[in-house]
Amino acid sequence: MTYRYRIAFIFLAGFFIDCVNIFMSAIALPDIARELNISESSVTWVANSYILGITLIIPLSTWLASYFGAKLTMAASMAIFTVGALLSGLSSDFASLILFRFIQGVGGGLLIPVGQALTFELFKKNERAKISTLIMAVALTAPAISPGAGGVIVDHLSWRWVFLCNIPFSLITALLAFLWIKEEKTTARRPDLMGLLLVSLALANLLLGMSLYANATSRWLPFALAGAGIIFSLLYIRHARSVVHPILDLSVLHNKRMSFSVLAYYAVPGIFTGVNLLNIFYLQQILGWSASETGLLMVLYAGGSFCAMMACGRLYNRIGAARLFFAGFMVHAVGIALLSLIGAEHGLPLLLAAYLLMGTGGGIAANTAQITAMLDFEGERLARASTVWNLNRQMSFSIGAAFFTLIFNLLQQQTTTTSAYHYSFLIAAGLGFLPLLKLIQFSQKTESLCNQKKN
Repeated sequence: MTYRYRIAFIFLAGFFIDCVNIFMSAIALPDIARELNISESSVTWVANSYILGITLIIPLSTWLASYFGAKLTMAASMAIFTVGALLSGLSSDFASLILFRFIQGVGGGLLIPVGQALTFELFKKNERAKISTLIMAVALTAPAISPGAGGVIVDHLSWRWVFLCNIPFSLITALLAFLWIKEEKTTARRPDLMGLLLVSLALANLLLGMSLYANATSRWLPFALAGAGIIFSLLYIRHARSVVHPILDLSVLHNKRMSFSVLAYYAVPGIFTGVNLLNIFYLQQILGWSASETGLLMVLYAGGSFCAMMACGRLYNRIGAARLFFAGFMVHAVGIALLSLIGAEHGLPLLLAAYLLMGTGGGIAANTAQITAMLDFEGERLARASTVWNLNRQMSFSIGAAFFTLIFNLLQQQTTTTSAYHYSFLIAAGLGFLPLLKLIQFSQKTESLCNQKKN
């Protein structure tokens, strides 16, 4: 195996472990809620704290890699992840579980942007579509096997083993990073500490505000936190314009391909994360499904995504990103809408169709976004773009889960629980159609890769 493929393997292994932790832990949430005697909205913090840890460390990851070197940073990443996984599995109460999941997320968040930037830098621009396809293959394999495997673990062992089973894989990845990655000369700049502080405060307050809304004893607290998050975001934007090397280079969002791909990720993987979380509770608590049965639905989702990914790889250069985005948004949103029709009787065919459509549409849109986002960047700009892209990826998951939990709890106060689930799915489908309004503008301002090559 050549050096560049060794680096790609380490990055993809870490990325796989990250994806597994998002989807496998979701299957365990109902059991965690029952055992620790906490509400549905509170238990989502098992997932949110992990994603929050990833989100907060990503802006600092590029600087850490430049200061300590990619080898030490990536090896330490998986070592920290291992410690967090062990402590999460041994947690005796909900508060400690949330803390240890946060630590686990910090470990996972270090490897992904550093590994992606290092991998893309080793491959030529015209070879990156292959790496993007491998990334999406991992992103599809993880949700295909992890919910089913997680369901079996929860049903036959315990939710604790959902976290403990990660340890061998993360240790192997840490060892490979230490053995395979070459030592490089580091040229670290002074870190943008003020920028890091503002970004961390903005992200933490926004996520806390949305997630605490349902259970806050005082309704003003979540709004105050969300408002503080917006203020810190605006302060960071102002700060970033005044420094030469901001911790998070938002100027990459001026690139039309990157900015639309960011929107696409919120509209597809972000919305799906929230919808799938609600559907897990709906199937297990309302319709009486087991964790194993619920997890098997993701196999169908991944099957649709895999077929879509293969087609997308062949069609991207031929028909361009805009048409693929259009097809992906349409099919994905229709699949979500079908979930609103599922009840106790005669719901299985619709449920299977819904996950097949969501997988197919999601595979088209997410793979197109992954290829399109990084297309125009090279060198140092590539590392900065990788940081922004991976931060966006994690934020889309976290905001999707928090936002639709919030929507469900608002609706539950006005109607029955079953109707609240159905209305939440309809709202999600409607939001999934919204990027179509920007798609015309995107197609006018950007060229397809095919046309770019012709020129």
